[in-house]
Amino acid sequence: MRKEKILVVCQHFWPEGFRLNDIAAFFVENGLDVEVLCGLPNYPKGELFPGYSLKGPFRENHDGVDVHRTLEVPRRGNTSASIFLNYISFPFFSLFHVPRMLFGKYDRIFLYQLSPVMMSLAGILVGKIRRIETTMYVLDLWPENLYSVINVKNKFLRRILEKVSHWHYRNVDKIVVLSDLMKDRLASVSGLPADKITVIPQACEKLYEEQIVDDSLASRFADGFKVVFAGNISPAQSFDTILEAAQLIRGEGIEDVQWVIVGDGMSRSAVEAKVRELGLSDSFHFEGQRPVEEVPRYTGIADALVGCLVTSDLLEATIPAKVLSYIASGKPLVLAMDGEVRKLVMDEARCGLVGPTEDAQDLANNVVKLYNMTSVERAALGESGRAYHFANLERNIVLGKLKNFILEA
Repeated sequence: MRKEKILVVCQHFWPEGFRLNDIAAFFVENGLDVEVLCGLPNYPKGELFPGYSLKGPFRENHDGVDVHRTLEVPRRGNTSASIFLNYISFPFFSLFHVPRMLFGKYDRIFLYQLSPVMMSLAGILVGKIRRIETTMYVLDLWPENLYSVINVKNKFLRRILEKVSHWHYRNVDKIVVLSDLMKDRLASVSGLPADKITVIPQACEKLYEEQIVDDSLASRFADGFKVVFAGNISPAQSFDTILEAAQLIRGEGIEDVQWVIVGDGMSRSAVEAKVRELGLSDSFHFEGQRPVEEVPRYTGIADALVGCLVTSDLLEATIPAKVLSYIASGKPLVLAMDGEVRKLVMDEARCGLVGPTEDAQDLANNVVKLYNMTSVERAALGESGRAYHFANLERNIVLGKLKNFILEA
């Protein structure tokens, strides 16, 4: 009996560290035949991963997933120009795969839509021409997501970006979103009926549930109250809020808060320079990009896990992947985020403290509140989040819902 086959289109896939890797693995585990069209791995540093070049390899098999790669311009240096070229090159070169994919025996097409929205173009065209039902998982809502990072003032350019983005959303059959606010927004943009848009949170990989005691890390960070950040260091993460909060905490005479930053991204060098400028180098520890398997070792030493976002109507409607990973870890969260995140962390999971975006004073106050709690009180917050995770956000629960939504008629 032939397996049902899914074509997955996304610019980013293994060995880059995106949640799509685990989704594809889940599909294979559950008896589906999976083909992925993606680019050459170079995120987040903009350097091609070892073993890859502009000459390929362009065809691989990863844990049962048939991987087809296309050319793209690496986002070398993470400059505005290189990111722009990266954004337009993958959609362009992916079109050369359309003739091949038109002959593929696909039952469904799944578009994992990050930035830019145009990365889904080839999949949409194949779906339209072949009349194959196409589902888009919208993680970055365009063009709003772009505006949260770049201030686009030109009205003509904004109109073009809006029309291009909305065209993609109007030419799929189903949409998966992260929150009710995103569902309302996409319903008006896409014109799809309510039963064709569903809310499914991102599932974090099982490894984030691991509670690991790493003796070497515990020894390195033996002293002080450890606040850990794990994720992408980008403009949207509002690191200025963290730095200002660190200053305010030190100004209160609390000097043993240690900020452990795990990750990389386009803002890392600027953040490190600002830390030196503010005289906070003894409190901040930049660990760089680490294999995803090592993240639980860092959350394991944390007294609290921190995250911030810039102020944005769009970002109010999203729940960042890191928040879900944090909840699974069983550690208390301290966040400067609005909207859906506040509801999830404060009202539903009850696993931490959440203040407004870009409010450094509130973030500082919340860090100090956690600092002054007993270890038992902090552990209770973390365990509340962990229990919520296993009841509502566990991988097999979430990805089972996603698979069923994609495959149902």
